[in-house]
Amino acid sequence: MNKIIKKDQLAAVLDSIAAKYQLIAPVQDESTVLFKPGVAGKDVVLDAVNSTVSPKGAFFPQWETMYIYNTAEADFAIKYPEEGPDRVLFGIRPCDMMALLHIDPVFIGSKFGDYYYETKRNKTTIIGVSCAKVAHTCFCSTFGGSPTGNKGADIMFYDLGDKYAVEVITDKGKAVADLFSKFLVDDTGAPAEVEAKAKELASLLKPVDVTGVKEIMDGAFENPYWKELSRKCLNCGVCTFICPTCHCFDVVDEAYMCDGQRVRCWDTCMAKDFNLAAGGHNTRPTKLEKVRNRFMHKLKYHLDRYNLAGCVGCGRCSQKCPVNLDITQVISDVKAVK
Repeated sequence: MNKIIKKDQLAAVLDSIAAKYQLIAPVQDESTVLFKPGVAGKDVVLDAVNSTVSPKGAFFPQWETMYIYNTAEADFAIKYPEEGPDRVLFGIRPCDMMALLHIDPVFIGSKFGDYYYETKRNKTTIIGVSCAKVAHTCFCSTFGGSPTGNKGADIMFYDLGDKYAVEVITDKGKAVADLFSKFLVDDTGAPAEVEAKAKELASLLKPVDVTGVKEIMDGAFENPYWKELSRKCLNCGVCTFICPTCHCFDVVDEAYMCDGQRVRCWDTCMAKDFNLAAGGHNTRPTKLEKVRNRFMHKLKYHLDRYNLAGCVGCGRCSQKCPVNLDITQVISDVKAVK
C-alpha cells in the first residue's frame, strides 16, 4: 500500500488494462450509473457513492443465452456460447465485493455448480475502489463490511482525494498491476492516510444492530407484523433488481420454427406469478407472503443455508423503494416483535 496512482492518470491506467483485458467499469447512462463492458478509461465514473444497479450482472447477467438449438437437424444440435474474454471488473465498491462472496455459494458452492457464473468469475480480475463518501442509507458495517474493505478484491484502490493508494492482493491482481506499473509512485505516507480515511467513513455509517434478529425471525413466521408491513408494498420488485445479493431467475425457451434458444433472466419474488405452479396453485399468493419472504431471506434463510447474511448494507433498496420500505426499520421493528 506504499504505492499510489495520481487521479489524473487513471484514464491512462484503465486504457493500459483495456489493451489486454475486457474492461468492465461504471459509466453514466443519463441519470443511472451502471457497469458496462468494453468501456474506455475516459468514460469511467467514480464520483457517485455507488452504482445505481449493482455489478452482479457481470457474473449473473440480467439476460443471457444458455444455449441455442435447432430441431430440424438429425442430432438436435445444441450449441453453447463461447467462453468470453479475460476481464477486469474495475470500480466495484466494498459492499458489492462482499455481496459477490455472499452469492458465490449459491452458484458455485454445491455439487450442482453453475457453469455460466463460475466461468465468468474465474475469468475476471476484480479491482475494488474504496468509498470516498457514504450515503445516509449505508450500513455495511452491520454485516462486517467497511467503506475501505478489500475482501474479495484482487487489487484495491483506496481513494485519498487526488490520488489512489494501490494494494495488490492476489496473483491475478499482480498480472494486471504489471500492465500499469509505470504509473505507480512510491508514497510511504499512504497507509496512514488510508487508516485515517477508514476511521472517518466508519463514523458516518448508519448504526444498525442485528443482534438477536435471526433468532427472533426463527419464530416470527406467523407474526401479525408481516401483514401490517405488506400493506405499503407495491410488489414492484425494484428492491430485488438493484440488490447485489438477490439471485432469483427464470428460464424460458424462445423458439421460431426449428430454431430456438434457452434464456435465463432475472426474476423477482415480488412478482405475482413467481410462485405459480402447475395447476394454478400459488404458494405465495398475496403481498403478505411475498414481503415476509423477502425479509426472511435477507435476515434468516440465507444465514440458514450458507451462514452468510442475505444483505450487505448497501442501502440501495431503501433509496429506491417508492413507498419507503426500509430494511433498517424492519430490523428495528423485528427486534420489538413479541
